[in-house]
Amino acid sequence: MEEFVYAGDATLSRPGSNAELSAWVDYVYFRDNPAGPHSELWYHAAACRQFLKVERDTRTHVISSAELA
Repeated sequence: MEEFVYAGDATLSRPGSNAELSAWVDYVYFRDNPAGPHSELWYHAAACRQFLKVERDTRTHVISSAELA
């Protein structure tokens, strides 16, 4: 078991219930692949089992901040 598990992009906004199908398709299937600082969600699976919002540089993997989500 991994201690921390990547849980996705923390910058996404879920479309409203009356949104067009194309908005849902974009939300579910399309992701950016940013190079540089990025907000991510991580799950602490091996201990407290809480989600964290982490600011991480995707080029260097340096974490600049982390907080409970």
